[in-house]
Amino acid sequence: MTIIEVKQLSKVYGTGETAVKALDNVSLSIDEGKFVAVMGPSGCGKSTLLHLIGGLDRPSNGSVLIEGKDIALMNDNELTELRRRKMGFIFQFFNLIPVLSASENTALPLILDGVRQETALGKARDWLEKNKLGGRSSHRPDELSGGQQQRVAIARAMVSDPLIILADEPTGNLDTRSGDEIASVLRGLVTDYGRTVLMVTHDPRIAAYADRIIFLKDGRIVDDSVMEGEDAERSSKLKEKVESL
Repeated sequence: MTIIEVKQLSKVYGTGETAVKALDNVSLSIDEGKFVAVMGPSGCGKSTLLHLIGGLDRPSNGSVLIEGKDIALMNDNELTELRRRKMGFIFQFFNLIPVLSASENTALPLILDGVRQETALGKARDWLEKNKLGGRSSHRPDELSGGQQQRVAIARAMVSDPLIILADEPTGNLDTRSGDEIASVLRGLVTDYGRTVLMVTHDPRIAAYADRIIFLKDGRIVDDSVMEGEDAERSSKLKEKVESL
């Protein structure tokens, strides 16, 4: 079943001679329960695509459909509800609130949605436990490693039981070992919990965890490949493909 559909999507920043076309007539569909990575050089439109799908920005042309509904036709309240209940967001720099504990950061989306604090914190602790952070729930971000902070961010993204996880360079601020651990956690969200993960990354090793790789260049899709084989084989094939584009 298709959960995300993008139709002839374009995004232009600026006007006249200074206008920059970040996305140029992009169309794609993503099925439920798949792990899809988006790759390409800096400035190719990767993050712009993710932000448009997540309703964080509006397209210049084209449409984004989530479960068949065009998000461009939603008002601000409807869009906020969609993001809060259907989507989870993970960013490169974690975006945790420094003065809140891991459990409080994780519970925040539920609390903002009107869930009782005690209930929200209980669910937050459950997700922290699933992310191997049960013993760190009372720690603030500055008391956690980068990999642990990103695990908190993943727990926060999952606490509302969203259908879709949007991850923008989730390993870009981590060392190799922590990056692999986070990619494995994202893989588990698909395999173990049936979520749909759309991830932007520049790292072929991390992208190899995905089922499918979409390559962007100059705002256009230049390749769309399904990944097969074991992790090492997938990573090797992906590196060859990146070098050929």
